[in-house]
Amino acid sequence: MPNSAWSNPTGPKYRERLWPAAWVFVATALVIPASLLVFLPISQLAGVISAVVLYGGIVIALLATTPTVEVTDEEFAAGRARLPRSVIAGVGAYTGAEATAERGTRLDGRAWLLLRGWIPGIVHVTLDDPNDPTPYWLVSTRHPEELAAALTGANTSPVKG
Repeated sequence: MPNSAWSNPTGPKYRERLWPAAWVFVATALVIPASLLVFLPISQLAGVISAVVLYGGIVIALLATTPTVEVTDEEFAAGRARLPRSVIAGVGAYTGAEATAERGTRLDGRAWLLLRGWIPGIVHVTLDDPNDPTPYWLVSTRHPEELAAALTGANTSPVKG
């Protein structure tokens, strides 16, 4: 659902939060029985408190470290990194086996990465900056086509997530 920031011509053209998938929270909940197993022999209260504190800490860390991907008229921001749009030479959107290959066999060790394992799509942003040894950025996104369109200036609906 668009908000007032999307109708602002100087505001973001695309914005997405890379929230953890539900299965990540379920998988990290395994810290609860693990901490109970360790601390219950000492004290039942210690076991319960440690389980709650450890799982709560993991959830807070996952939410606090969730990066944002944003495209404006001037720059592309992925997490804390910023890139002027003027140095973008090309953009590719990938899903499925192609995205796996981009993250794996075709990956250049000099590339800048913002990857999240729970997000299947990626966008490959080729750079044209003679002062930067980084050949490209590889960024996770749930909407690779929309992000690529925003980066190339194509008319697209902004995504918020």
